Amino acid sequence: MEKIPLTKPGFDKLDAELKQLKSVERPAIIRAISEAREHGDLSENAEYHSAKEKQSFIEGRVKELEGIISLADVIDLTRLSGTVKFGAKVKLVDEDTDAEKTYQIVGEYEANIENGLLNIKSPLARALIGKDEGDSVEVRTPGGVRSYEILSISYT
Repeated sequence: MEKIPLTKPGFDKLDAELKQLKSVERPAIIRAISEAREHGDLSENAEYHSAKEKQSFIEGRVKELEGIISLADVIDLTRLSGTVKFGAKVKLVDEDTDAEKTYQIVGEYEANIENGLLNIKSPLARALIGKDEGDSVEVRTPGGVRSYEILSISYT
């Protein structure tokens, strides 16, 4: 299987979610199912069906997280420098609007564009990889072609 690149904070977040699901959510749903069973006829018991549905979701998420964590390749960002690569924090300026944005290029399971965490497989991240400060990149987006200039690159 192919390794899944993750930053240390991204790995820690997924690991914490897995521990939460296993130690808190799973036991709570088991108790909820047990209590719902005590209410009698299961065929008409909405609490029971709701709890079983939530249990199915939890178990699916646990399996997904275990799979991701087992294939995780945690990248040590302190050892990186130079051009844009995985883990880089890149400050960009939109050449049309002069709006500045900062993104960190991360793995797909930790990406969150609202928090500035850019999926390495995204068109913008792919355009940035290998570039240096001062370089311009053009990215084809659903809204048309956008041009950005790289203002700075850091790995802290």
